[in-house]
Amino acid sequence: MDYGICRLEPAQNKAMMLLLILALTPLVYSAPITNVSLPLDCEDVYILKKTAMKNASVPNGVYTIYPAGPNKPVKVFCEMGCEEDDSHQDGRWTVIQRRIDGNVSFYQSWNDYRDGFGDASGEYWLGLENMFLMTNTEKYQLRVDMEDFERGSAYALYTTFFIGSESNSYTLNIGDYKNGGAGDSLSYVNGRPFATFDKDQTGYCADTNGGGFWYSYYYWYYYYYYYNYGYCHIANPNGLYKSKNVNAMNTGIIWQTWKGNYYSLKSIVMKVRRIGLEDIENL
Repeated sequence: MDYGICRLEPAQNKAMMLLLILALTPLVYSAPITNVSLPLDCEDVYILKKTAMKNASVPNGVYTIYPAGPNKPVKVFCEMGCEEDDSHQDGRWTVIQRRIDGNVSFYQSWNDYRDGFGDASGEYWLGLENMFLMTNTEKYQLRVDMEDFERGSAYALYTTFFIGSESNSYTLNIGDYKNGGAGDSLSYVNGRPFATFDKDQTGYCADTNGGGFWYSYYYWYYYYYYYNYGYCHIANPNGLYKSKNVNAMNTGIIWQTWKGNYYSLKSIVMKVRRIGLEDIENL
């Protein structure tokens, strides 16, 4: 005895097919849409824009990314590279930190550094949680661009960059330094937790150095009426913004291997990009 639909009479066959279609219809129309792609970073933004605009150039600017999912859009500045050079080498950077004029205070709480603050069109911090989600989804490199008040510029490149989760205090993991004239001031704090004035496992580094960052440990000594705080860091991108070259005493925007501990930089930008085939070939 065969109960297959193909053995039924034509009228019965049509009736069974209609019932089957009606039964499956709610499943079809209630199924979640899974083929809509939301950008994780500026690499994705570039690809989506390039496709939508039929290979037109994609300019630098503020775009929206979704490292934490569709319900948490994040504004970010994307450095897309030179229009005349479409290579991966020169663009698609996601800016995670930018200091250019001192309009935004970086002396912020743990929650602020976790969630992000500022304005993507000016000075801002992307947020540690967003950085964690990005760098634990794809492999990234970090580039730090800096400028002094005499129009000099330099950069430092690290082809390994990712951070831990909040439960691990967003521990910094960095390596494979490439010299761009600035010297290596970040490897000193590799493996260290992030610190802010209200959550500081280093002692008092965040409080005494003007902003949240990955610091080493709090150490000071008193010598001939002078306090030295130099061992907390040799890089302080989130320190106090100084409007000119002044005696910053480690609290300014410092990159010690380029300008020393007492020169506060005019600007500094931290940006990340996925490791691509071109990057691997250039290692």
